[in-house]
Amino acid sequence: MNVLFPPSSERSAGRRWLALVGLMALATALTGCQTGSKGTDSITTGSVSRPVTTNDFQKSVSYWGPRYSRNPTDKVTAMSYAAALGRVGSTDQAVAVLQKTAIRYPTDRQVLAAYGKALAADGQLEQALDAVRRAQTPDQPDWRLLSAEGAILDQLGQNDAARQLYAKALVIKPNDPTVLSNLGMSYVLTQDLPDAERVLRLAVAQPGADSRVRQNLALAVGLQGRFDEAEAIAKAELSPQQAEANVAYLQSMLTRQAALPTKKQKAAASG
Repeated sequence: MNVLFPPSSERSAGRRWLALVGLMALATALTGCQTGSKGTDSITTGSVSRPVTTNDFQKSVSYWGPRYSRNPTDKVTAMSYAAALGRVGSTDQAVAVLQKTAIRYPTDRQVLAAYGKALAADGQLEQALDAVRRAQTPDQPDWRLLSAEGAILDQLGQNDAARQLYAKALVIKPNDPTVLSNLGMSYVLTQDLPDAERVLRLAVAQPGADSRVRQNLALAVGLQGRFDEAEAIAKAELSPQQAEANVAYLQSMLTRQAALPTKKQKAAASG
């Protein structure tokens, strides 16, 4: 994926904004789950009253780690520990924890969904797709899993298929801010920035829209060169730790996107 850079007169403002905002990843369904020291992970995001810091995430690891060591077969403990590990970047360890849990609970939709998210965060996208699809029930589809599957497909470059899944999720859960946020970030990945901004503004206006949804809007606005406006959206909430994490995550996602063939290349190859 090509990245559009602002004119030279705007670059200093652009760098200032990017340092503040970071680059927010699209998959709130994959990485955006709030897990407190005494709460379990869920597929959808929840609202936050203040920015969550790296120190908070490390405290969560310290809380759940010993409990998991004492009782590794407990589903809630394992999922909470894995979520905490993912938040501090220990994605391989989170995968290992949830792999064992998935073996113990092979038909549990929550476990399979969490396992799929952990695999995606670790870059194992094909395996993540399989886990999320196994967690789904086609006769009564879960909108959260549809959105999670869409986020994985977006990272695999299958943007049209991803958007079809977001549309299905929105039929079940109209105007859900996390699904809208994923859809908006799908447009960001294909550089359809006006569409991205339109969808993300709708997401931000919904009850329950959290900090990550607003940061995604800031990204879409900033990539159009309106850095002061983007900074105003982002500045009140984003901590330096969050900015650093967001930059690293989206950079890895954009790297994977750049390695995938473009639509023109696919068409040329098929012709």
